[in-house]
Amino acid sequence: MLKETSQKSAFISHYLLVSALTLFWGLNWPAMKIILFEVPVWWFRAICLIGGGVGLMTIAIVTNQKIVVPKKEWKPLFCCWVFLIIGWHLFTGYGVSQMPAGRAVIIAFTMPLWATILSGPLLSEVITKQKIMALIIGMIGLAVLIGPHLIVLKVAPIGSFLMMGGAFSWAVGTVLFKRVIWSASTIGVAGWLLLVGSIPLTVGAILIGPIPDLDELSLRAVISMIYVLIFPMTFCQWSYLKVVRFFPANVAAISTLAIPLVGVFSSALLLEEHIGIQEIIALILISMALGYVLFKPNG
Repeated sequence: MLKETSQKSAFISHYLLVSALTLFWGLNWPAMKIILFEVPVWWFRAICLIGGGVGLMTIAIVTNQKIVVPKKEWKPLFCCWVFLIIGWHLFTGYGVSQMPAGRAVIIAFTMPLWATILSGPLLSEVITKQKIMALIIGMIGLAVLIGPHLIVLKVAPIGSFLMMGGAFSWAVGTVLFKRVIWSASTIGVAGWLLLVGSIPLTVGAILIGPIPDLDELSLRAVISMIYVLIFPMTFCQWSYLKVVRFFPANVAAISTLAIPLVGVFSSALLLEEHIGIQEIIALILISMALGYVLFKPNG
């Protein structure tokens, strides 16, 4: 009886984390767009990683969480770092700076679709006809979203391809993270990922351009930066990995399904971005694909 009660409480707490992730990560997209109007991509990402890493490690130490990663886990930690941190942050940082935030978030959160497909070779899960059909539906959604760029501009939609690269990188990192039984606490692993990831991005930022004058930032950008550091970069980084460790891979991926909805409509509200029939159709198709493959993972 006590065990069942404990399990029920654990599920409730993790579903509450999923709800918080949906809200805070959804609002992250218009906040990023506001900041990137005034701060270069590399410096923005370096500040995010340093701030988030320091915040997570501070919380871990204060709450006596285990932060030591054994030497045998360094290699998988490095692999997760490459995809979850470097790939995701650079691809999406450049991607969202070159296209509307609402459109960017739709592409970014095709991640669960890629993660489901990748779970076959990397987690030995069966790739069913249902998953293949979901992939086709998702690709149609992306075609609706990206196609007009190719037809009207007759050039490669760089921002869209960068966002797809970020989504794929995040998917690979998620599946790799799920493969490992980590010795350290979730908050400790998340802290290491961000801190180690901040090193090459900070070096790159210094080499690419001068340090931005933070005193010249608008109040709107400062508030957005504070929000990003506290919620998406600290709370959400920890809670997402917590969800990945607790739930099966498919359920963990479900946790991101509603984030594009929050991102699209919050971008329309805060940035006055236009929401047209194209975005709505793409969002519906991608959501159908994700729901089809994730809510019936064994079909």
